[in-house]
Amino acid sequence: MGYMIRTALLLGLLTGLLLFLGNAIAGKTGMLIAFIIAAIMNFLSYWFSDKIVLSMYGAKEISYEEAPWLHKMVEDLARRAQIPKPKIYLVPMEQPNAFATGRGPGHAVVAVTRGILEILDEEELRGVLAHEIAHIKNRDVLIASIAATIAGAISMIVNWLQWALIFGWGRDEENNNPLSIVGSILLIIITPIIAAIIQMAISRSREYLADETGAYICGCPLALARALEKIHNYVTQVPARVNEGTAHLFIENPLKGEGLWELFSTHPSTEKRIARLVEIAKRMGQVA
Repeated sequence: MGYMIRTALLLGLLTGLLLFLGNAIAGKTGMLIAFIIAAIMNFLSYWFSDKIVLSMYGAKEISYEEAPWLHKMVEDLARRAQIPKPKIYLVPMEQPNAFATGRGPGHAVVAVTRGILEILDEEELRGVLAHEIAHIKNRDVLIASIAATIAGAISMIVNWLQWALIFGWGRDEENNNPLSIVGSILLIIITPIIAAIIQMAISRSREYLADETGAYICGCPLALARALEKIHNYVTQVPARVNEGTAHLFIENPLKGEGLWELFSTHPSTEKRIARLVEIAKRMGQVA
């Protein structure tokens, strides 16, 4: 429940930033136009997210005949999560990783890379798949789309202000004074940074929630913890060509080896995630 409240507060903060910026710069009409445009763009992305991402990485659906054991594992986890069984796809990538996509529990996909099938044992893979099914159960693709819509509207308003300054912003005396122009420039620089920080914080909060939900779905938090540690170690050694816009989908940031600043990271640190999973194992009586 704590993660849900935190997500709601962060979304509220992001919305408040949009309202403040919209009224300060573009007025209610400009803010509404920016929001509608961003909403349409992200709605299309949300509706077709599974096809877009799977095509981007050349993923192929794994038939039941190819891996009956994997289908049985996913079917069991989906039953425990009380959602329909998602489709299973294989991504031809050597880096061990996994992600979930789709617009909801009834239209979802879990994808695993070739690398993750090679390094994890069955219990660890079960933990990873439980994490991805947790994302589906918690409707994280929808929440990410809402955050992206609001952040996108903020970005559009800032871009409008930027072009307004270039092409003669403030030709009247009130808006042409140095303080007004400096204030506008500061908004252009600072507002997108704040929006990005909030958006990344929402993503990290959903990862924590997926870890916790997944731990209870699979019944073994320590298996997921071991998997995260293995994946983390390999991600830093095995680079992958990944679109930055999809990095948040993966169970472990596939670009971690490039040293992203944690404040702007889509994922919490692996150490913190493992520590929380150990605490869950203690609550479940699996660790003394």
